[in-house]
Amino acid sequence: MLHIVNGDVVGDKLKQGVVQGDVLVWREVYPAGPIFTNPVGANERAMRARVLQETMDIPASDYIKSCEEQEQNLREYIKYDEVVLWFEHDLFDQSMLAYLLHWFKGQNLDRTKLSLLCIGEYPGIERFYGLGQLTPAQLQTLSGKWRAIGRHELELGSELWQAYASPDPLQLSTLLTNKKAELAGSGLPYAYDAFTAHLKRLPSKRNGLGIVEQTTIQAVRNGVSTPLELFRLVTDSLHVLGMGDIEYWKVIRALMQGEHPLLVIEGAESGIDVRRIPDFLNRQVTLTALGNAVLSGSKDRIAVQGIDEWFGGLHLHGHEISWRFDDLVGGLVQQ
Repeated sequence: MLHIVNGDVVGDKLKQGVVQGDVLVWREVYPAGPIFTNPVGANERAMRARVLQETMDIPASDYIKSCEEQEQNLREYIKYDEVVLWFEHDLFDQSMLAYLLHWFKGQNLDRTKLSLLCIGEYPGIERFYGLGQLTPAQLQTLSGKWRAIGRHELELGSELWQAYASPDPLQLSTLLTNKKAELAGSGLPYAYDAFTAHLKRLPSKRNGLGIVEQTTIQAVRNGVSTPLELFRLVTDSLHVLGMGDIEYWKVIRALMQGEHPLLVIEGAESGIDVRRIPDFLNRQVTLTALGNAVLSGSKDRIAVQGIDEWFGGLHLHGHEISWRFDDLVGGLVQQ
């Protein structure tokens, strides 16, 4: 039996006698960087590696090597009678799950059974963030409670991945609207909320701030004063994104960039990798006058500061962009 899991913390716990068989940790951050329907192409992989290195300081060579190794391990699924996918409810996991279902849809499973364990809560845990919270004993209670994945889930997962990887975000928005009930009744009940949250990451029509930037700047205005406090508050408020620290610091750095920063961190220069600042987590964070103006809606973040960001397969770049999220109507608008 092969168990594919969402991170090393969970993988290490499963290896402590929780399950029988081999464990494959799927190491990816699909909410960040460019996404392609077929990410294993040489050009696509090189481009993704370059962007992740530039924006998240992930060495391109290490990233490429890691991808090649895990894909080789994935191709060996045919050795197993059963493959079990261990994932949770947030965008970080749901995007991984969508890709793997898309990949398996293109394979000849033959005698290999495909199963899924995907949860969004656990008894006794008031705020469930993910499988990594659980002890080996708690994970043991989940062992064997997975459900079989049929053609239906493979089709839905593949559709989600292809829409997520499309440069036209309307494909994903339309898919979620048309298949909301179908997703809820399938083995993918968390996909709708996770990918809807993804669309809300796009710059808003009102002020150019995505939901992560909006939550961050509002928190600073409300008195949150250090990067550590910001990270905890924002990731708690937006737990549906499953955002890690490296991904969040990328957001902070973008808000600080250029001649028109929205945030200022004590001792930090524009464009610097904030993690390299001594005692960075406890430095003072201040909202600029421009940050206040953008938050109030009198200035537009994109018009003033610009953007260079990937949202799945959509690349928004410059001071004029093609898509925004309209908070009032709860959907996308094309510029």
